[in-house]
Amino acid sequence: MTAFKRECDRFDAGVSRRRSFVFTVASESKRARARVLSALGVLGAVVAFGALGFHLIEGWSLLDSLYFTVASVTTVGYGDLHPTGAPGRLFAIIFLIVGVGTVGFVLSRAIIEIVQSEIVAGFGQRRRLREVSRLRDHFIICGAGRVGSRVIRELQRKGEPFVIVERDADNVGNWLEEGVPLLVRDATLEETLHEAGVERARALAACLPTDADNVYIVLTARGLNAKLHIVARANEEQAEPKLIRAGANRVIAPTIIGSQRMTQALTKPAVEDFMTSITADTLDLNFEEVEVAPDSPYAGRLLRDTNIRADLDVVIVALRHRTGQMIFNPSGDAAIEAGDLLIAIGRTDSLAQLKAQAEGRK
Repeated sequence: MTAFKRECDRFDAGVSRRRSFVFTVASESKRARARVLSALGVLGAVVAFGALGFHLIEGWSLLDSLYFTVASVTTVGYGDLHPTGAPGRLFAIIFLIVGVGTVGFVLSRAIIEIVQSEIVAGFGQRRRLREVSRLRDHFIICGAGRVGSRVIRELQRKGEPFVIVERDADNVGNWLEEGVPLLVRDATLEETLHEAGVERARALAACLPTDADNVYIVLTARGLNAKLHIVARANEEQAEPKLIRAGANRVIAPTIIGSQRMTQALTKPAVEDFMTSITADTLDLNFEEVEVAPDSPYAGRLLRDTNIRADLDVVIVALRHRTGQMIFNPSGDAAIEAGDLLIAIGRTDSLAQLKAQAEGRK
């Protein structure tokens, strides 16, 4: 128990450090933008001051005054306009000293901020790559849009390891602040999937908004890892067979599922309420799939001889034999063998106990 607590404390400390680093980078970036904007504001004020001064002292038009002011601060000095009186020349001397100094300050500040931001961004990118390289048996989520974000939230809730691959920088702001493993890359590229650890991953979700991109991701990922479990999003119904042929194990069409749920809500509202309560966790019920290990106490026994229903209060809704045969609502006489897959519904803690015993863990 002490060792487990130490591991938890070390994990929490790592998460805290990552979040602290991300917050530091984000706050530093905001401060850098604020400093650059302040410097540009000072430059604008100096130019306005000079234009107004030459307009009042020399009597030039505002356009001529602005033209001479800009020519002065940029050190171009065309010479077609120049102050004629002593007050104008004295003001020009003061303005040249102030204006040129301000331009030099603004340019140096902009260069410093750009270089610093590039260094910080490069350091953050290398850090994220190191984090991703340490992941094993993880999930790869390609696309952090509306569908991908929901998948990511569910994985976070379940405590599963994952990495996000998103090419649109506008979709990654919140995830950067949370310090999750993230690659701002094009998921259709082979080198991107290599960086995401596709060879070590458990599964991949292709959640991009276009079917063509999802097909390309599935093809590439399947070529890199033949054992990878791939779930792809289909926007059009005719894209499903293409994704299956490309190598996807499962294809999910949000529009079709949404229409089915709406029809169920219309025709069978009580069933829909029950399904919604499961997905919303209002009943503390979940579905789980558990593979029976050879050293599991369930291997080689009948379903009625196990403690699954009596002690764990878990319902086995389906039993898939290793041969591929699926038995729905198996009876107590159903035999459980090593390699079989149990599809169960129950409370979260009970399902965790079922999984531990099925996998042969104490």
